[in-house]
Amino acid sequence: MDAHLTFEAHIKQLCKNSYHLRNIAKLRPTLTLSDAEKRVHAFVSSRLDYCNALLTGIPNKSIQKLQYIQNSAARILMRVCKYDHITPILKSLHWLPVELRIEYKVSLLTHQCFYGTAPPYLKELLTPHTSLRTSRSSKANLLKSPRTKLRTMGDRAFCSAAPRLWNALPDHMRAPQTVDAFKKGLKTHLFNRAFS
Repeated sequence: MDAHLTFEAHIKQLCKNSYHLRNIAKLRPTLTLSDAEKRVHAFVSSRLDYCNALLTGIPNKSIQKLQYIQNSAARILMRVCKYDHITPILKSLHWLPVELRIEYKVSLLTHQCFYGTAPPYLKELLTPHTSLRTSRSSKANLLKSPRTKLRTMGDRAFCSAAPRLWNALPDHMRAPQTVDAFKKGLKTHLFNRAFS
């Protein structure tokens, strides 16, 4: 971890570990789509998703490095040219772009905090929004956003990012529901945002 919490060392390591893509690319002509997809998920996607909630709000240049890895994996998997447009490929694979995968993870953790399945140390970071007036927003399951002193690092903290992302979700997404139903609805919501 670096002094400015840019996670550059972590991202650099992810980029180094993406060498597995070369091996998958060499094997790709002999693999079925299903087998290739399993290898991509095992060696690439799982590493992109591991602890990615910590990457909330990192600089765009860092997100672009991770997106490049995901784009390369998608191209190898679908056996398309390096210069083909990536959006239709990601859409056909039902893969969220890296930035929205991070948002997905933070929103899922927030849901688990709000409805009681998260660890106590995370739950205590979030405060439900209470209003003295009776209004629709008081029934909308909103979270209070804390004020932060540091615009960049303070806004990236879970206690700040989680309420911002949670409150931006549509009302029906914040309503009580099972974790599986929330995951499905959240993925659909973010997928529509990414590809509509």
